[in-house]
Amino acid sequence: MISVFELFKVGIGPSSSHTVGPMRAAHRFVGWLADRELLSATAGVRVELFGSLGATGVGHGTVTAVVLGLLGEQPESVDPESIPDRLAAVQSDGRIALGGRQMVPFAVTEDIVLHLGKSLAHHSNGMLFSAFDTAGAVLATRQYFSVGGGFVVDEDEITTAPDIAGPAVPYPFQTSRELLALSTGTGLPISELMMANESELRPPQQVRDDLLAIWEVMQQCVNRGLVHGGVLPGGLRVRRRAAAWHEELEAHPDARDPLEAMDWVALYALSVNEENAAGGRVVTAPTNGAAGIVPAVLHYCRDFVTGFDDDTVVRFLLTAGAVGILCKTNASISGAEVGCQGEVGSACAMAAAGLAEVLGGTPAQVENAAEIGLEHNLGLTCDPVGGLVQIPCIERNAVASVKAITAARMALRGDGIHHVALDTVIKTMRDTGADMAEKYKETSLGGLALNVVEC
Repeated sequence: MISVFELFKVGIGPSSSHTVGPMRAAHRFVGWLADRELLSATAGVRVELFGSLGATGVGHGTVTAVVLGLLGEQPESVDPESIPDRLAAVQSDGRIALGGRQMVPFAVTEDIVLHLGKSLAHHSNGMLFSAFDTAGAVLATRQYFSVGGGFVVDEDEITTAPDIAGPAVPYPFQTSRELLALSTGTGLPISELMMANESELRPPQQVRDDLLAIWEVMQQCVNRGLVHGGVLPGGLRVRRRAAAWHEELEAHPDARDPLEAMDWVALYALSVNEENAAGGRVVTAPTNGAAGIVPAVLHYCRDFVTGFDDDTVVRFLLTAGAVGILCKTNASISGAEVGCQGEVGSACAMAAAGLAEVLGGTPAQVENAAEIGLEHNLGLTCDPVGGLVQIPCIERNAVASVKAITAARMALRGDGIHHVALDTVIKTMRDTGADMAEKYKETSLGGLALNVVEC
């Protein structure tokens, strides 16, 4: 089974599929060459980006990510502050140190090729890496695919059926129906089922510590966004609003306004996604493009729900992770594959489920909350203006955060019995994504991306 730590990963912005994934792929390719004793014979490399990566790779930071991955960097450990200087050095020197050790000639604008209107088989986020010897002959080639949320598979893995059994966990599930049956049969809430499963992969205390570490990174991201103003990079000249909004809320609190809590929730989401758009450190939840929703709702718990503590965080993230696993297993969390319903829709469902659990919901109510959150994001397209994760992505996270809270509260007002199952909505998301025109799936060739004039 997929681990919650595969959904909640520390990385950098602006995109999990276009930045985090390609960086991992480039790092893997260099490691693959080294494992086969080909790295020392490598005198040049070439990277070709296809599909959505080719269409929006510049705005999504893909080119920079590939350079960093070839240098040996990983998304969770690279210093965001060092990136401009690292990229400038490669560009000015005309060379790159593969894995930090094998120096070869490298021209960023020539050796990273963005193919428009061309795709590799199997997935729209395809990459072809090639290594050459001193005579210019091909030493090796390798295809990689960024399949959403920072997940990367190579040409062998994407054509091989996965082992759906996965590791031997005590409570395996593939559908929400199976998950609810496990909960009914054991009397355990979803968070405890997930803790038992995760504890087969790492010690229980480490599961707890690692989840709290994820929460700490989320809080750091919010806090950075609350103080950074100015304009986001990329040419659209989008102003960062979170810092000014934060000052206004702090200076003029209105205890008479019953909806002020929602202003804070939206602010937290804006803060995260502005940091993401600026290339800062974020947590995929389950993707970068939807990274603000789970943190915003967790901050809502911290600020407005009584009894909030570390246990609340652990229960919330484990439950949210269960829903994310269902979305990824049975549909997709990739905007390039199913549109933004797979990113923001999945994140909204995850946050709604987590909130319902910590507010005392039954497993049936938790499933209902996730179903409501996802159902009302069905059909959401991925059409970033200018190929940047800014418009409509930043505001979309704020709206979905409030929607997740509404979904949880609606579910808690009911008894868990409802007409549409979460499994049905996830299947509908998958089917809708398959029917959706490619121009609405992270290519920036339709929707707002086509109709908003770039300035």
